[in-house]
Amino acid sequence: MDDLIEQAVQIARQTGELLQSYYHRPGLQTRAKPNDSVVTDADLAADELLTKSLKAQFPEDMVLSEELNPIYQEKGNAAVWVIDPLDGSTNFSPGLHHWGVSLARLVSGKPSLAVSFFPLLEEIYTAQQSSGAWMNGQPLRVNPHVPENTATFFSCCSRTHRDYAVNIPYKTRILGSAAYSLCTVARNSAIVAFDARAKVWDFAGSWLMVSEAGGVIQTLNDSNPFPLTPYQDYSQISFPVLAAATPKIATWAKERIIPYKQKANSSNK
Repeated sequence: MDDLIEQAVQIARQTGELLQSYYHRPGLQTRAKPNDSVVTDADLAADELLTKSLKAQFPEDMVLSEELNPIYQEKGNAAVWVIDPLDGSTNFSPGLHHWGVSLARLVSGKPSLAVSFFPLLEEIYTAQQSSGAWMNGQPLRVNPHVPENTATFFSCCSRTHRDYAVNIPYKTRILGSAAYSLCTVARNSAIVAFDARAKVWDFAGSWLMVSEAGGVIQTLNDSNPFPLTPYQDYSQISFPVLAAATPKIATWAKERIIPYKQKANSSNK
């Protein structure tokens, strides 16, 4: 394993250990953000540990994080770590298992390295640009014949069916973690994964995981999240992110996930 990935894995594991010390802790403070997502004391502690660890290991790199550093402060051509200290806070709070830590290092504006660690599932995903993606050290590769597999599913977020008319003829699973949901495509569990209002830290790591596993990941509205925009507050921007096993399946899915406003306008013509 590359030294850089090993360092990132170690930091992710340390953060996972910290989060487990908060898991099921009596009196854990939970608050709702303006966008209806959840933040806990564990999120803040994990963000602080991640940021401190990354700056110690990579002093020349920048950090963009969900809780403490959501504004991208550009610094020349410096690499940027995009981190989600606790992806799946709404699972973490009531004691569900699908939550984890997600790190992505952007070089020249694009994800070049990624690590996502889900402690209670004992799953760690890693990816490096042009070198592949792995789960627990085993290579990941999408199956181009996945539509013939009736055991596959459509993974999405809870907002999907509120905002979109969806006509995907596969069973739906809502896992509660954007990073994990997108990784299910890379690991050949889901044929399509969609998050209606993902933040950049939700998907920066999975963007590389899916791509390096041979899948397709893009936004539904063809917006481009990379490279990052200098001095942008990324807590205020969401992207409708779609991952699929093949380009053909991605195109097919985009035609079947229609914003309700767009559908209403079409009906009125």
